[in-house]
Amino acid sequence: QGQLVESGGGLVQAGGSLRLSCAVSGRTSGTVAMGWFRQIPGKEREFVSAVLWTAGVTYYADSVKGRFTISKDNAKNTVYLQMNSLKPEDTAVYYCARATRPANLRSGSQYDYWGQGTQVTVSS
Repeated sequence: QGQLVESGGGLVQAGGSLRLSCAVSGRTSGTVAMGWFRQIPGKEREFVSAVLWTAGVTYYADSVKGRFTISKDNAKNTVYLQMNSLKPEDTAVYYCARATRPANLRSGSQYDYWGQGTQVTVSS
């Protein structure tokens, strides 16, 4: 099955922007959706955004709606997360994930494959 590799994390000041990328290599057939989650040490993993791979329908957590945009490039097997107006509370490790079953895309347990994560740090 395909591997997921995130990139694009880093340190940014509050109000700034970052763009995360997640490239899926290897076998990619059967992808139903791609999602982004984030996690702070000691806290549960949190849903950020998801996109249906064929239809392109997008989903967002209320905390990022209007600031983050998920997009995809099917030809490149890559999903992106454009993050604008970043806040210190957005600081976390961000993970991309791939779902092969139609399910509740806001639940991490519904995803089958995960990337290694990329750190995003927003300074105040």
